[in-house]
Amino acid sequence: MPLDLKLLPQDYGRKFLPEGLSLESWEDIEPYFSELERKPLADAAQAERWLLELSELLAAAFEERSIRYIRMTCDTADKEAQGQYLRFVTEVEPHLKTSLQRLRERFVKSPGAAALPRERYFVLLRSFKNAVELFREENVPLEVEEAKLSQRYQRVTGAMTVEFRGEELTLQRAARYLEDPDRRVRRDVWEKVAERRLREKDELEEIFDDLFALRKRIAAHAGYPCYRDYAFRKRERFDYGPEECREFHAAVERHVVPLLVKLQGRRRRELGVGRLRPWDLEVDPGGKPPLRPFSRAEELVAGVEEIFRRLDPELGELFAVLPRHGLLDLESRKGKAPGGYQATLTERRLPFIFMNAAGRQRDLRTLLHEAGHAFHTLLSREEPLIFLRRAPSEFAEVASMSMELLTHPEWRVFYSGEELERARRQHLEGIVTLLAWVATVDAFQHWLYTHPDHTREERREAWTALRGRFGGVVDWTGYEEVLGWEWQRQLHIFLYPFYYIEYGIAQLGALGLWEAWLGDPATALGNYKEALSRGGREPLPELFRAAGLSFDLGAPLVARAAARLGEALFP
Repeated sequence: MPLDLKLLPQDYGRKFLPEGLSLESWEDIEPYFSELERKPLADAAQAERWLLELSELLAAAFEERSIRYIRMTCDTADKEAQGQYLRFVTEVEPHLKTSLQRLRERFVKSPGAAALPRERYFVLLRSFKNAVELFREENVPLEVEEAKLSQRYQRVTGAMTVEFRGEELTLQRAARYLEDPDRRVRRDVWEKVAERRLREKDELEEIFDDLFALRKRIAAHAGYPCYRDYAFRKRERFDYGPEECREFHAAVERHVVPLLVKLQGRRRRELGVGRLRPWDLEVDPGGKPPLRPFSRAEELVAGVEEIFRRLDPELGELFAVLPRHGLLDLESRKGKAPGGYQATLTERRLPFIFMNAAGRQRDLRTLLHEAGHAFHTLLSREEPLIFLRRAPSEFAEVASMSMELLTHPEWRVFYSGEELERARRQHLEGIVTLLAWVATVDAFQHWLYTHPDHTREERREAWTALRGRFGGVVDWTGYEEVLGWEWQRQLHIFLYPFYYIEYGIAQLGALGLWEAWLGDPATALGNYKEALSRGGREPLPELFRAAGLSFDLGAPLVARAAARLGEALFP
């Protein structure tokens, strides 16, 4: 349902900004940035007060952007919502970025910043200094163009539908038929979806080419000959770099891909087919009907709330906040942007979950996953500074992926007996597939940006080679064109460059938390909630330690994860 602001509580009153301040234009916001440019920063007390006021200002502005983004993605055909989001991105955000940069520069040079206690402000100061070093005013208009192209990608992909069995279906709803026991049905719908995507391949290539060119210019302005290196700094990857990513790729190839091949071999034998084809990967290999845990979004919400109440009463109460205040938009429909996300309303400090549910088992997992992000938002909301509420993505994804694993026994809310075991096995098999897919997408992005002059044909060849390296034994004969453009369906490559390795790092962390929970549920859940409550106050390795985990993406941890999954899947 559309986001209704009247349903939302405002638990944190304003002290710096007037209540009811319009955020429609830069003229509404600018006076408060100017006021902060004049305020003294002579000592720690003044610096802390200044940070609280800046935090309040940014929380209000970022929430306005989030609200417009939510409404735009909920209906990509709504021209008014599209225009409101675009106006903010083009008319407000460039001024905001430039003014914020001046404030950061002033702050990091001030006596007050130097006097702040390091144990609380280390992460904040490191982030501010990094942003000061990276910022170039000439990149602001380029980032506006990048946002416009990203919106265009979502508009193109959000409009994709197929006709099947007399119905017009979103691609998410069409994917239900990939679980049909009838192989001819699966092939038919897979081909229709593939053909629909290929119809847009040239426009998507054009969008990506334009994005790629912009990103090269952005990196060059900041003094980086390679956009990859710029992106790593921009994403504040202080604790690992490209070499560790390559180690992860190699470890997945050595330890996870053999398990994937073994799973695919078992699937092929159980299906009784000579070759495993792309439309054979979602169906139950024993010929059983697809798992359909719910038919309406209301059933999904009620069931997931019960799952969390059984797992941990506090988490159940936190999840109940979402339906109570209309903070969910779950069902797939025409014109809705693809994918799923949890957005934070930064002033109200509340989460909003967006997804495209179509009654499938993966939809249940998606809501459990996004609920983990929502718990992160809610457990860290008492931190007064916006800069310290948000954890690094690598740990934020531990929060979400852990909820998929730790809730396994409580999936009995939706399933019983054999179905419960099927759902659990499908999830664990999916983790194997995910680790291989993460390595593929991340390695592809490294290739893209370290080959800045590549052609479209070379791009397809690189993707195809990586799918051969990490994709197992699926046979794409006759569909080589589909495979070559398959990368276009991964929206992160377009919208969030180099955001993907986080899922691999976090999946390893979630598997570690799952292992701990199997041995001592109370301690593992206590560590989970404690780590989430710290938000982003501590460096990434410290957040992992707070959850009882080690921060790593190297071969030993990947090998251990693969072994643990293998034991569960081949007992």
